[in-house]
Amino acid sequence: MEQLISQLIGGAIGGVGGGKAVKSGDMGNVGNLIAGALGGVGGGQILGGILGATGGDASAGVDIGALATNLVGGGVGGMIVQVVVGAVLKKLRG
Repeated sequence: MEQLISQLIGGAIGGVGGGKAVKSGDMGNVGNLIAGALGGVGGGQILGGILGATGGDASAGVDIGALATNLVGGGVGGMIVQVVVGAVLKKLRG
């Protein structure tokens, strides 16, 4: 559960950052948050699978490395999805 939450948070932050960095892909705060959060889950899962990050043992406490991997993967994935979706929507709207 911690994985999903950290990926959503990282993705939302990445989506907002992507909207501020690439003005042509900005969809407003709510749109950036939603696209970023959705992309964050996908990005976090992909990066976690590549790096082999696991959820860890619940009795052992929080695994900081896995948490950081999920945040970073979620942030990068969220930013990528937000910028791509924002650019496509801007192009379709004209």
